[in-house]
Order: sequence, then C-alpha cells, then structure tokens
Amino acid sequence: MTEGQEQRLPDGEPAIRTIAMPADTNPAGDIFGGWLMAQMDLAAGNLAARTSRGRSATIAVEGIKFLSPVFIGDEVSLYADLEAVGRSSMTIHVEAWRRSRDGDRREKVTDARFTFVALDNGGQPRPVRQE
Repeated sequence: MTEGQEQRLPDGEPAIRTIAMPADTNPAGDIFGGWLMAQMDLAAGNLAARTSRGRSATIAVEGIKFLSPVFIGDEVSLYADLEAVGRSSMTIHVEAWRRSRDGDRREKVTDARFTFVALDNGGQPRPVRQE
C-alpha cells in the first residue's frame, strides 16, 4: 500500500478477534510473526470447517508479507473470505488488522491465501461438499 492510500476494512464480521499479549513477543518486544500467522490459520480453519462440514488441514500458505508490526495490547481482527472450492480443497483469503488498545484507527498488518483440504476420519482427502 502506498503512502496516502486509504485502507478499507473487509466486509462482514471478523472470523476471530484477539488481543496481543506479552507472551506473544520476540526479544525486541514486537509480536512474533509466527503468532500472527497462527491466528490467521485459526481464522481460515474456522471457515474451512464450516465450509466442509468437518475436519480439514492447511496444506499451503501463499503471499504473506508483514506490512507493519503488532504491539502488546493491540486488538487483532482477522477476516476470512472463501475464494474458491475445488473437489477436496478450499482457498481462503485472510486479512489481519490491528487497532491499538486506546485508539480507533485500524491498520492492515498482513494478508495471505490459505489452502485447506477436507479430510475424512482416516485423515484422507474427501469431497468438500458431502452429499
């Protein structure tokens, strides 16, 4: 995003909203990128489970780029959008936004595409839309 370009929140409600805590920081005091990625995976997994009506697993993450840091106390909102459904796979776009604990301004911190595969009870791929 270039300077001066306005950010627009995604439509709808967040899939997950959480608070960044001190235990989630690196030695410099910033929130770990891995913690943020895990939150994104949870948001995508929530949508994948509802879409497939069952178990699913992350098989790929594409295009994650951290745009700005997340700090202790920030509210982190994760928005998940189903982009595509294949026979056994789902592509889900997730955006992560931060809001400081004492402010109203929201800032996009990253986004990525997650690919999930629907699984049967034995852990094998199955059709997303069960009849």
